[in-house]
Amino acid sequence: MDAKSGSNANLKTGKLTLGDKSWSLPIYEGTIGPDVVDVSKLYSEVGIFTYDPGFTSTGSCDSKITYIDGDQGILLYRGYPIEDLAEHGDFLETCYVLLYGELPTAAQKEDFDNRVVHHTMIHEQMTRFFQGFRRDAHPMAVMVGCVGALSAFYHDSTDISDPTQRMIASIRMIAKTPTLAAMAYKYFIGQPFVYPDNKLDYASNFLRMCFAVPCEEYRPNPVLARAMDRIFILHADHEQNASTSTVRLAGSTGANPFACIAAGIACLWGPAHGGANEAALKMLGEIGSVDRIPEYIKRAKDPDDSFRLMGFGHRVYKHYDPRARVMQKTCHEVLQELGINDPLLDVALELERIALNDDYFIQKRLYPNIDFYSGITLRAMGFPTTMFTVLFALARTVGWIAQWKEMIEDPHQKLARPRQLYTGSPRRDYQSISRRK
Repeated sequence: MDAKSGSNANLKTGKLTLGDKSWSLPIYEGTIGPDVVDVSKLYSEVGIFTYDPGFTSTGSCDSKITYIDGDQGILLYRGYPIEDLAEHGDFLETCYVLLYGELPTAAQKEDFDNRVVHHTMIHEQMTRFFQGFRRDAHPMAVMVGCVGALSAFYHDSTDISDPTQRMIASIRMIAKTPTLAAMAYKYFIGQPFVYPDNKLDYASNFLRMCFAVPCEEYRPNPVLARAMDRIFILHADHEQNASTSTVRLAGSTGANPFACIAAGIACLWGPAHGGANEAALKMLGEIGSVDRIPEYIKRAKDPDDSFRLMGFGHRVYKHYDPRARVMQKTCHEVLQELGINDPLLDVALELERIALNDDYFIQKRLYPNIDFYSGITLRAMGFPTTMFTVLFALARTVGWIAQWKEMIEDPHQKLARPRQLYTGSPRRDYQSISRRK
């Protein structure tokens, strides 16, 4: 069935009745998940818009990339459970799955890895950009500027009508974003840039660019590299979230892929989106110790108190976030490897125990999400909180690119243009300034 053309003879329809008039609306079925009602012709045929602030009940596209069942706590990339990809694969394999739709063969994986590895360098003139930022510039501000500027250096991959250029741009984004992210970090802490080492795997190479210095030999810790790789997998895509929708929105105008990804990074910067793990870590630090948890639980339940438990609940997940289980395991592995006894982890574990057994949290379906553990893990690995969202952006780049490519290659895609409910003044006459009181 072509969901957009409605060519299926058994296509279901629904009825919209307003007053004494009725209209039929097509209803489409996905592979899995809820049905959707097609209201695309509602204005032309009925003369009204739908009203859905935050798009909580609106599907903006059809996609084959990522599926979320928030009620069951399921996340699938191209049909593959996130737990399986994180446990058995690596990040570049996940990138291949998101871009091409299938797990690669050994030969395909080797070829893909090789293509990514040989695009890790950035144009040398781009290093001068960093000198234009203040020494204390937030790394996310640097990322927004530098990723957008890639289009000024790679003119041979900005023609979105050329499938070859689209794929070259995709590979370049996956390969160069870690280099730019590491450079943003090095600039922020006042250390010299470290160039990529293509002998290393993706995650090890990134950690080396972040933590190596020219005067000392650096050997990546395989446990930390595996943890970093797993974190990248868990954040690679998440359906039509705010930043992904931003990338698709920008892409619908015909903007080049580098500009679209820069728009996604800017959107991700918001504390309600990519900055949530930093907020969760700050909250754990505010609580400080296990004995103070009852006080904060009481505040969280008080409707008149503005305090909220960060890292609990999710816009989509109304069950335990499947990424949180993997992230919890990864957190323990990192802390054990580094010999860190982090009191914030004790606070986190006790909060989790309470949330999973307290009727208040169960009834409101406030389960721990991935941000609850990722902040502790990243801090243990040596990253400051200002880098947390940068790491999120690095991982999400492949999801953004896959979603952008899917949209560009969709023959039905059109310029995105939401409507509004206007509540301002009706038409009125202009008055000269001498008549205004």
